[in-house]
Amino acid sequence: MNSLHSRRDFAKKIGISAGTLPFLLNLSSVHANSAAPKQRLIVVFSPNGVIPTNFWPDQEGDQFDLKAIMNPLAPFKNRLLTLHGVSDKIRGDGDNHMRGMGCLLTGIELYPGNIQGGSDTPAGWASGISIDQEIKKHLQSRPETQTRFGSLEFGVGVPSRADTWTRMVYEGPNRPITPVDDPYAMFNKLYGQRKDQESVRSILDDLQSDLAKLRTNVSQDDRRLLDEHEALVREFEKQLSPNGADNHAVPSLDPKVEDSNDNIPTLTRMQTDLMLHAIHADFARIFTFQFTNSVGQAKMRWLGIEEDHHGLSHEPDSNEQAVEKLTKINTWYCEQIAYLAQKLSETPEPDGNGCLLDNTTILWTNELGKGNSHTLENIPFVLIGGGLGFQMGRSLKFKNVPHNRLLLSLAHGFGHPISQFGNANHCNDGPLALS
Repeated sequence: MNSLHSRRDFAKKIGISAGTLPFLLNLSSVHANSAAPKQRLIVVFSPNGVIPTNFWPDQEGDQFDLKAIMNPLAPFKNRLLTLHGVSDKIRGDGDNHMRGMGCLLTGIELYPGNIQGGSDTPAGWASGISIDQEIKKHLQSRPETQTRFGSLEFGVGVPSRADTWTRMVYEGPNRPITPVDDPYAMFNKLYGQRKDQESVRSILDDLQSDLAKLRTNVSQDDRRLLDEHEALVREFEKQLSPNGADNHAVPSLDPKVEDSNDNIPTLTRMQTDLMLHAIHADFARIFTFQFTNSVGQAKMRWLGIEEDHHGLSHEPDSNEQAVEKLTKINTWYCEQIAYLAQKLSETPEPDGNGCLLDNTTILWTNELGKGNSHTLENIPFVLIGGGLGFQMGRSLKFKNVPHNRLLLSLAHGFGHPISQFGNANHCNDGPLALS
């Protein structure tokens, strides 16, 4: 068994100071043989509830059939875990769309505020941290699991306004985090520094050339001074040299994709591919991917649907055409998750032990259980992948349990055994038994 369990151990082993630890982040060779694999979480949000009869498996256990909406995940059925009967029991200010979004990952009430929903009382931001950020802080507190960003928040079609319907990630009480829904902005966040470094290297190359020319025209004493300058330049060049996870190909983006409703499929693929690059480079271990927003009104004309998603979700169950269209919409979302899972399954872990999906759990969720009733019961929670110690390949049916218990399960899966998260009253029975 390899004794280098952390980068701190590695630093001690080779006799370097703890001050070098930040420079060891993302160096895969330092922990390639570590006993602990890299655990990752990707939370994917799609809005407006689902059609339950076309979503949830009828059976319970490891022998179950996928319904139409989840059928794109058939290749990953043995890595799938569906959690029926998990409900958002957070009440208080705000309507169900607002609480469904703001309390989804926080598990705690919204603050009073002046944002008025379709009914009920107005509300503000969530009054607690979201589980993704809680896990991120846990990982970033340990040198062996620190990454460059800790977490990355992706979005597609998220409105530019900031309100309770558009934010599901919270750094703390009253501190929402804005998802980056522009792939060009995300590219610059991930690789802008690399481009700056390339520009500086070009300048240094010119400087080296100029110093060489100058050497032939100065005295011996001045040449010694030039030697010192050149040594500084070479040291600077070494600092700019890519290493570890940064030493990989920078992805290219089509420079002409407009941020518009009809480009949602293209933007989705661009953002997904950027996230895959970030995962492979170990830029972060925690990711969120937000499609539009609570009360999302995308018009999925690429599916032959002219009505907006939210409007359709209000139609009664007797409207068969609306049910068919909503099934197509949610199936499309599922197809995007299947693409992500497929890419993760095709990409080996950097240390050669299995694939990225082996150690990555995708959590697909929603702010509502069903659109036309606005219920917060039976919230869609579907897990794909591995790495958290859950027994996958099952359809589980709970009896209306608080979703806080699932949030606890995620934390425990990352070795963060907190006893409560969000509203403590909904944590009394502990994490869900998913192992």
